Amino acid sequence: MMNLKTMVVGLSSDHVARDLIRNWEHDEGSLRFWRASSNFVYAFQRNQERFFMRFSTEQDHVIGQIEAELEFMQYLIASHYPCVSPVSSMNNKLIETAQTAEGKYFAVVFQAAQGKNLDESLSREQCEEWGRSLAGLHSLSAVYEPAHSERRNWRDILGWIEHVLQKHPQEQEAAAELQWMTLWLNSQSVTQETYGLIHYDFQLDNVFYDNGQHSYNVIDFDDSFYSWYALDIVSALSDMPGQGDPLSSEHMQSFLKGYRSARVMGDDFIEQIPYFQRFMNLYGFSRLLGSLDDSEMEQGPDWLEDVRLKLARSRDNLRQGFTRGI
Repeated sequence: MMNLKTMVVGLSSDHVARDLIRNWEHDEGSLRFWRASSNFVYAFQRNQERFFMRFSTEQDHVIGQIEAELEFMQYLIASHYPCVSPVSSMNNKLIETAQTAEGKYFAVVFQAAQGKNLDESLSREQCEEWGRSLAGLHSLSAVYEPAHSERRNWRDILGWIEHVLQKHPQEQEAAAELQWMTLWLNSQSVTQETYGLIHYDFQLDNVFYDNGQHSYNVIDFDDSFYSWYALDIVSALSDMPGQGDPLSSEHMQSFLKGYRSARVMGDDFIEQIPYFQRFMNLYGFSRLLGSLDDSEMEQGPDWLEDVRLKLARSRDNLRQGFTRGI
C-alpha cells in the first residue's frame, strides 16, 4: 500500500487521472475512480469496451520496474498464457508520464480481464484449475530471460525492509526477524526448477475464472519479483477460505493437486510453508509501516482516520508474531 499522505493528495481531485487519460483513446465522460492501494486505479471505456488505467508516483514505483513488469506480461501473452494485456497509448507507448506540482506520475493501461472473480464457494475443480494456472505461470517463468529490464529480487525486498526499519529503530523484534529471515533465505538452494519470477499476489481477487475456457485470466503483476516458487504458492494459499490449519482444507488440497498435475513440487514444500509465511508477515508489516509514516493529519478527509486505524491494527497484529518465531 502507498503512503497514506500520498493517497490523500492523489484522491483530493482527479486532475492527474484526467491529464493521463488523454494519452489513450477513450469514450468521453467514461473515466471513473476504481480504487487506491499500491496504485491509483481508474476504469474507463473505449467503444463501450472496459479498460483500467493504473498510475503511481515515482517515489512508489521506479519506471524501470514497471517496464520489466510489462515485458514479462507480454512474454506470457506471447506464450499463450491468459493474462490481461497492456495497451499502448496514442503515442505508441506502454507507459505515459505526467509531471505535476506534487511530482511525477507513471501510468499504464490494461484490458479488463475476461471471466469473474470467485469466492469461498469455488468448486474443487475450480480450485484445481487455480493451482494448475499458477503452475503454468511458473513453468513459463523458469525459462524466461528478460531482454531489457529485470525485476527486483528477494534480496532487494530485504534491503527495502531494512531501509524502512532503520526509520523505526523501536521495532527491534522486526529487525531481529529480518536478520533471521536473511540467514534462512540465504541457506535455500536456487535452481531453475525452484526459483524464478513469481507473481506474489496470485489470490482470488487477481484471477478471473472463464467458465467457457475453464481457465483463469490473471491480473496485477505489480508485486512480482524473483524468489522461490514455493513462496508464490504460500502467498496464493494465504487467501484460502476457512479457518484453522489450511493444510487440512479441501480447497488447499485441490489447489495443490492442480499444481502437481502440471508441475513438480519440491518434497520440502510443506516444511517451507511456515518460513515463507514469516517472510510474508515481515514484508507486510514493513509495508504497513511505510504506509502509516506521517499519516496523522490535522485536516485530513473523513475516511483517513478509519483507514489509518485499520492499517494500524493490522500492523500491530503482525508485530505480535515476531516474538513467537518457530
